[in-house]
Amino acid sequence: MTVYCLVYVQCSSLFSSDPHHEQLAYPGADGNMLSFPLGHLDQNVVESQGVELDYINSTYSRGHLNPSLHHKSYKDRASTFTLTNVVPQMSGSNDGPWEALEQNVNKTLGTYCLGDAYIVTGIIPYQSDEPWLMNHRVAVPEYIWSAYCCPNYNNSLPKVLKDAFPTYAAIGRNDCNSTEEIVPVSQQTKKQFRGYDVRKMPLETLEMYLKDRFKTVVSVFYEQCSQSN
Repeated sequence: MTVYCLVYVQCSSLFSSDPHHEQLAYPGADGNMLSFPLGHLDQNVVESQGVELDYINSTYSRGHLNPSLHHKSYKDRASTFTLTNVVPQMSGSNDGPWEALEQNVNKTLGTYCLGDAYIVTGIIPYQSDEPWLMNHRVAVPEYIWSAYCCPNYNNSLPKVLKDAFPTYAAIGRNDCNSTEEIVPVSQQTKKQFRGYDVRKMPLETLEMYLKDRFKTVVSVFYEQCSQSN
């Protein structure tokens, strides 16, 4: 099984997962990742993307959108450590329910997906009073979402996974104080992860919430993940 991951971001200035890699800061760059230089950072880099200083003394971790665990080779994993593959994510989400979701998706697709799998991950911004890091440099999302598509899968699925193919989706809370219309809070969750719950749902339900928040139709997969992809 080969997994193809895409990042769908509708949020200003979403940045770094790894302090050692930068994205392109010059029009003439060759397209490859570059290591951050030691010492003083070029102002072109600072003005075009997030840097490690943006996260220092903040309450947010650097949360992958396209996680390295969805990839097999070293190069593919390394490619996820770029400055555009990250959102400010609370550790209660990043180290708790969202991490559990990523591991569960990886295991499910690895066990039952027979061909290529496609994963798209993105964010849902706040409707108002959006939090930022470092004086409007890095925007913080209210929710993180992810959806997968596997057109060719094992039909002998356990009952609990009957509705999980060919598509499935989830939305995770990134703010423990958000209202519960989209993702309810479980009081049975461990205290350090409470309020960062993840709600699994059909793809159509995710797209309904995206349409409501972005005020436009969002189709995550071509023809709802048909064999004609």
